[in-house]
Amino acid sequence: MKKSLALLLAGVLACGLTACGTPAETPSEDPAEGEATGTYTVGICQLVQHEALDAATQGFKDALTEKLGEDGVKFEEGNASGESANCATIVNGFLSSDVDLILANATAPLQAAAAATDSIPVLGTSVTDYATALDLAEWTGTVGTNVSGTSDLAPLDQQAAMIQELFPEAKTIGLLYCSGEPNSSYQCDVMEGYLKDMNYTVERFAFTDTNDVNAVTQSACDASDVIYIPTDNTAASNTEAIANVVLAAEVPVVAGEEGICKGCGVATLSISYYDLGKITGEMAYEILVNGADPATMEVKTAPNVTKKYNAANCETLKLTIPEGYEAIATEETAE
Repeated sequence: MKKSLALLLAGVLACGLTACGTPAETPSEDPAEGEATGTYTVGICQLVQHEALDAATQGFKDALTEKLGEDGVKFEEGNASGESANCATIVNGFLSSDVDLILANATAPLQAAAAATDSIPVLGTSVTDYATALDLAEWTGTVGTNVSGTSDLAPLDQQAAMIQELFPEAKTIGLLYCSGEPNSSYQCDVMEGYLKDMNYTVERFAFTDTNDVNAVTQSACDASDVIYIPTDNTAASNTEAIANVVLAAEVPVVAGEEGICKGCGVATLSISYYDLGKITGEMAYEILVNGADPATMEVKTAPNVTKKYNAANCETLKLTIPEGYEAIATEETAE
């Protein structure tokens, strides 16, 4: 009797373990490609608050949230308030939090992130030239490390052609930029070559920080028929001060991006920083979910550029803009 009972219990136990001949199902440890699991943490370091960088950050967050869902991603954000030294502190905080990816919005955050980690994926945005920013001897379109991202560089040859189109009788072009931003210096180097080929006299005027923006801008006005300002974060944060000087001096500014033009310029070759951020967010998704390697991901640029003008500043300076330019939206026109 005891032997029969033991055999019966053994059979019941065996049936429970094997579901009576059906193999037990075990959950897959590896998600299928394109399937997000859990919640990802993304650190965002932005150099300074201004319209272009804000739009890039928002586009990035919107794209990643749309793909992963509200519960699929959380963001840790830090703003360096225009101070490069603060970028390292913010990025080190991300490392302590063990984030899954870092978004570096502008050149200084990219440099800080690239120096801080060679394992956490880093995506830059609003960065003009990655070779200059990261001191790369050769540029093939990829960084070759844990870094990739998007560039906000609008074609500089087209920007030079815009100056020639709008101001064919100008003689001297002043290049106004921040000497502490390597990407601004790069843009001015390239623009100087194009403008000299067009027989313009070119002079450079570099301010070191916000403290000497007014004085350097006045010097540029005194020596220039037209001023060109590249994509420059310090200039973008001081457009009101620049506008006060250039409009009083009646010297037009052609800008490298829309935010600067909206503040102090007359015309620009514009990209959408929001769209640039969205492209970067899509790259982040490929890295986080599909395992894409930043080392082999080409740095991407904005797909479209648009000729735009600042209607109010053109009216103040009595400039007539030719056809083919789109007026920059203002708070009044947006309402």
